[in-house]
Amino acid sequence: FASQTDGEARVTRVLREKFPRASAIKVVDISGGCGAMYEIHIESEDFREKRTVQQHQMVNQALREEIKSMHGLRIFTSTPR
Repeated sequence: FASQTDGEARVTRVLREKFPRASAIKVVDISGGCGAMYEIHIESEDFREKRTVQQHQMVNQALREEIKSMHGLRIFTSTPR
């Protein structure tokens, strides 16, 4: 199990700040460690009653500063069961 890269840690920190009710947040650098592309899995009560596109917009808004230096972002959102 590799420890998080600086970029993964930074994105995780921002998401924890913006989604304090999140029950799970996983950020993976899928660009080989250069920080150009991330895959994000976030489970939060904040997403309940919202369509997937709205959930993804919330994540994009939360990460708007970080996204400026990224090439791409894969977002997976869910609500706790």
